Amino acid sequence: MYRYKNLNEFDDLEDDLPIRNGARRAHRKKKASIPQYAPKKAPEALWEELAAADEDSGDFIKTYNASRHERVWIADALTHFYHQQWITDILRQVKGGKEASVYLCEGHPNAPLEFMAAKVYRPRHFRNLRNDHLYREGRLELDEAGNEIIDGGMLHAMAKRTTYGQDLLHSSWIAYEMASMETLHAAGAAIPQPLGRSNNAILMEYIGAPDFPAPILQSVSLPRGEAGTLYRKVVDNIVLMLAHDIIHGDLSAYNILYWDGDVILIDFPQVVAPGQNRSAYQIFQRDVQRVCEYFTAQGVRTDARRLARDLWKQRGLRTGPDVHPGLLDAEDEDDILYWQALQEG
Repeated sequence: MYRYKNLNEFDDLEDDLPIRNGARRAHRKKKASIPQYAPKKAPEALWEELAAADEDSGDFIKTYNASRHERVWIADALTHFYHQQWITDILRQVKGGKEASVYLCEGHPNAPLEFMAAKVYRPRHFRNLRNDHLYREGRLELDEAGNEIIDGGMLHAMAKRTTYGQDLLHSSWIAYEMASMETLHAAGAAIPQPLGRSNNAILMEYIGAPDFPAPILQSVSLPRGEAGTLYRKVVDNIVLMLAHDIIHGDLSAYNILYWDGDVILIDFPQVVAPGQNRSAYQIFQRDVQRVCEYFTAQGVRTDARRLARDLWKQRGLRTGPDVHPGLLDAEDEDDILYWQALQEG
């Protein structure tokens, strides 16, 4: 049975064999011409494979006019909820994104809600989480059932980012978001109620009207008297998250919904724990800064730096973080400038 995972392991064994130097050099020269990795398939080829895997998939998608490829992608993620009698139809796309899209689903008569939102992640092959290591640091790795992965082989595959390991990382990323939402909803945070999870999607409470989803806060100009109240509500939720060792990781007016005069926080895949991630305080500062920037523009007096410092100290946390060594290389240009300003300030 072949048991060497890569050619380097075979090299180590070969050095111990009584092979003449000339034969060994010839053997290595011949071996070097063998490609170690299969070339990556083009996105078009991957889409065709997904579509060909189940031509009859998505029969329950009656209303939403999805493309052939999108239909297969949605069906793969949401068929579980259909068979479990949570949903009966996909009505339309609510929000599209690089990493995931949100769809409005019609609830089954046996389901607790008439309408639900399904956050469907793009298949792992089409996602680009190049900076996910910043947020994974300190996290437990979770399996599809939401339990901690303790199997050494699985953890090794994830560390090496093999094809199998990347599938496990993708599943763990979604499971961690679901677990965080369950914790926060149980604690009374202003977030959509999480209802269930499949291999590639999270089903949750839908916020909005059937024909009009709740807008993001960034698109809303608040009445002067309302802005201060909502600012305090957002800060209260930041405090609540921190009390449960959760930092949103990507909080801004783009990830807060506005509905019926209230705020609802969304999108939790990048949460980090303050005591387990070396960049936690800087990530927390960024969340607070972005929230304050929006409310300052709405006429509310804010002091992001002081607020972040005070909230952090109230939890008894250290305010001088060890910056993750790969931080500046992993973020986009705006974030790089932001981190540098924090360090210089």
